[in-house]
Amino acid sequence: MMNAIGTSLPRIDGQAKVTGTARYAYEHPVADPVHLFPITAEVARGRVTHMETEGAEALPGVLLVLTPDNAPRLADTSDGDLTILQTTDVSYRGQLIGAVVAETPEIARQAAGLVSVRYDEQDHDTGFRVDHPQAYRPESVNGGYATTTDAGDTESLFARPADASVDHWYSTPEEHNNPMEPHAVIALWDSTEPLLTMYDSTQSTHGVVSALAPVLGLERDQMRVIAPHVGGGFGSKGSPHSHDVLAAMAAMRLPGRPVKFAVTRRHMFAFVGYRARTASHVRIAADHRGHITALAHDAFAQTARVKEYVEQAAVPARSMYASPNRHTDHHAVPLDVPVPYWMRAPGEAPGMFAGEVAMDELAAECGIDPIELRVRNEPLSDPETGKPWSSRRVLDCLHEGARRFGWDTRSASPASRREGNSLIGIGVAGAAYPHMVMPGTEVSIGFGDNGRYSVRTGAADIGTGAWTTLTLIAADALGCPPEQIALEIGDSALPNATVAGGSSGTSSWGSAIVTAAHQFRARFGDDPPPGAELTAHAPDNPDLEKYTISSFGAHFVEVRVDVDTGEIRIPRMLGVFSVGRVINPRTVRSQLIGGMIFGVSMALHEESVRDPRFGHVVTHDLAEYHIPVHADIAEIDATWLDDTDEHATPMGSRGAGEIGIVGSAAAVVNAIYNATGVRVRDLPVRLDDLLTGLPAQ
Repeated sequence: MMNAIGTSLPRIDGQAKVTGTARYAYEHPVADPVHLFPITAEVARGRVTHMETEGAEALPGVLLVLTPDNAPRLADTSDGDLTILQTTDVSYRGQLIGAVVAETPEIARQAAGLVSVRYDEQDHDTGFRVDHPQAYRPESVNGGYATTTDAGDTESLFARPADASVDHWYSTPEEHNNPMEPHAVIALWDSTEPLLTMYDSTQSTHGVVSALAPVLGLERDQMRVIAPHVGGGFGSKGSPHSHDVLAAMAAMRLPGRPVKFAVTRRHMFAFVGYRARTASHVRIAADHRGHITALAHDAFAQTARVKEYVEQAAVPARSMYASPNRHTDHHAVPLDVPVPYWMRAPGEAPGMFAGEVAMDELAAECGIDPIELRVRNEPLSDPETGKPWSSRRVLDCLHEGARRFGWDTRSASPASRREGNSLIGIGVAGAAYPHMVMPGTEVSIGFGDNGRYSVRTGAADIGTGAWTTLTLIAADALGCPPEQIALEIGDSALPNATVAGGSSGTSSWGSAIVTAAHQFRARFGDDPPPGAELTAHAPDNPDLEKYTISSFGAHFVEVRVDVDTGEIRIPRMLGVFSVGRVINPRTVRSQLIGGMIFGVSMALHEESVRDPRFGHVVTHDLAEYHIPVHADIAEIDATWLDDTDEHATPMGSRGAGEIGIVGSAAAVVNAIYNATGVRVRDLPVRLDDLLTGLPAQ
């Protein structure tokens, strides 16, 4: 028997990636390709009254100019994000309203610039505010969570004087996913089959099929989506967007010619999703010992008029800390903007920024150490449902992190520690992210003449290491070395697999692999005959209903603030996590550190600035949309507790992809407070936010 799980195996796809032989969506070899460049709306609301296309059509090399007048009719127009070129209506600036397809990308781009568009422009509103007259309570929020929850009598308690209390607003800006590989697709329509083949940069090959086939009027077996390698997604590639529809439309107009469409970096800020702006009103009341007596989190999030998407920002407050009286609520603010979508830890990242900064403020109000405050409010069972935890080791994460990071060197008095020209502070924040297993993954296992097991499922590796992790899970379950596994993923022609999202990929696909492997060994033994094969899917796990299962963690950050300029540096950062059994330490550490850097970026760098006059994002390239570079990240480390959660998955593992970002921005802000005495509640932190905390010269 092999114990492959826990082996620090180098990435199986690593050599292909560093040598440039791993094929991403735009790079697949296709015969006689053509190239698409989009035409996007230049007004935020209104309708197109005329598109002058003659100049573009006359340009040598132009094959097609798509407009609402000649675009294929869609069979299903219920999804406002995918419904394009069906009417002349414009719902947001940057909306796809046409395209040019030409023999070269240069000709397509030049021709698109020759298309003249006239509009009947209407008044628009892209200004997010919590007192918006059209704000409303949605029926549910992202993830299917209930909009509102109440326990106890929070309002009566808040009306009475408390020994200590917090009552503040916190906000996060729009942020845009910027994976290294932009959204890209090659679409090929074979009208004789008929079959639409798409090489797509996606987190879910089967998800693209299930979403687009009805829109395009196709049966599912009339679509095939291929994505063996994906250069990041951070959620934005969790489902198809309107660019996929546009490429498919063009391909159907040009049967037999593969249509290549790579979204430009500027267009990445227009129509492929982003993290919505949020504002959170957090109120906490506590007694003199720091025990929370009432907690309320009211969250407001930006959504689009054309399609609703609401961040579940208040959901973490329902379970993170013990309180007999709790209230959470969500409000959507509809605007003339593109549709928001998933961005790493959607809901949890902005929601726990607010919650964990509020907890730091409560600790200051009570005069209690921030770790001790969390200890005193640790729930023995899930406060929302009353269910037992499968494993909740938040306090272990806090205590281990405190020991490793040197928490005892932290000054309890803000703005009291200085070395040279730097004010020094240390901050902490907790983290929690729900464990998700998506039903529906199937796995086929076969044994070949070459003595290797083929393991086949439509999973997607978006750079997280799925090629390697799933190989280890299969080897462990089949009792063979990893070299004996021939993994096939990234193709909707393979057995169905769920999305690489919600930190659910490894849990969902791995559970199905283990089930299929056990059934394979039960049927064929440890010495299977060549040609042996079966397909299986993971059965429902009853423990997912009996227990509350989540991943947890604690972040520790040291900041140094320049006393003259307010410049913020982070020389040290540590995350300690409880994610169940770690399948591949090498890739898990990479995921956790990546999430923590995401949190630094959220705290100090990222902000998409939307101009309310015109409705577009003005910071729409990587020169003006700031993310951390190597110089911004110094000593950063992630570790985890030795833990196996037998209730979560057959492997004993839980999700690790997003827990690294949850709480990390709050830890940065809390460290800034400890360094300067300035409490920042609106991200990103700006240098002028800290002016009042800098010593007078």
